[in-house]
Amino acid sequence: MKKLLLALLVIAVLLTPVFAQGTKEAKDDDYHLVLRMSHVFAPNEQLTKSLEIVRDRIYERTNGAIDVQHYWQSQLAVYKDGVEQVARGANFISVEDPSYLGDYIADFNALVGPMLYNSFEEYQYMIQTPLVQGWLKELEEKHRIKVLALDYIFGFRNLKTNKVIVTPADLKGLKIRVPGSQLFIDTLNAMGAVSTPIGFAETLSAVQQGVVDGLEGTMDAYGSNGSSEVAKNMALTQHFLGTCGVYINVDVFNKIPAEYQKIIQEEFTAGALHMNTEISNNYESTKARLESQGHKFNEVDSEAFAKTVESVYTNMKGVTPGIYNILKGELAKMPK
Repeated sequence: MKKLLLALLVIAVLLTPVFAQGTKEAKDDDYHLVLRMSHVFAPNEQLTKSLEIVRDRIYERTNGAIDVQHYWQSQLAVYKDGVEQVARGANFISVEDPSYLGDYIADFNALVGPMLYNSFEEYQYMIQTPLVQGWLKELEEKHRIKVLALDYIFGFRNLKTNKVIVTPADLKGLKIRVPGSQLFIDTLNAMGAVSTPIGFAETLSAVQQGVVDGLEGTMDAYGSNGSSEVAKNMALTQHFLGTCGVYINVDVFNKIPAEYQKIIQEEFTAGALHMNTEISNNYESTKARLESQGHKFNEVDSEAFAKTVESVYTNMKGVTPGIYNILKGELAKMPK
């Protein structure tokens, strides 16, 4: 009997590493992380649609290990508060205009400054330059914010009112709703309007009730978020290239298994490409549909508006001196 017990004990000791290894594999198989992703866009806007695809693809490719829960139209923290959640280390993905990164590295304000780009391609070239890549590295190292993408481009932003706007003088005294970004506030003020920061959830009723005289945004938004119901005219100022970045905390990301990190990065990159293609392809059809419904579009004096916003770059707090000329110099290097 003693020999039998001894034999069983030896077998148990020999098998212990195997059991331990099996337990570790089970824990890997059971890995599960919930990431809450938040932005202000409406359910039928292209950014929301593209991010739905990203969410589903990540869930599918990780067999449910990474569950990105998608909250649109300001259901959770957005704008400055959303980026702050990321910086603080929450299991949170913020999808916001890069100007909100300007609270951490001021030069990001200039990256998406007014009247800087003439095409999507110019912006996509800019964010790959060593200049901007250096900012991204600093953002990770000093502020723990990792940028998964910077080019969820939703189009050029224009003025949407019930008045025809052609020159800066036509904007004088008009209250225009803007998001709560200092860059937007300063730009619309410089263009001649009275910038009025309001959350988008209250914006349409604010226009209807005369609290503001209009808003600004893209063709995609005009055709899908209800703003065309309260503002019948779009002045094609193209004062900003509308784009969002996707941000996650560096430490949160680094704790994710490498195979899942790769999938997350691949799918957010693919999502940006999908969105940009859809926005480009749908611009003319959206405009034509709105025109058929009685909406008007007009060209503006672009040079006059460009002159009004020069002071925005000069007055940006904390940016590298001469940042506008630096950025224009980078664009000049872009292959033709």
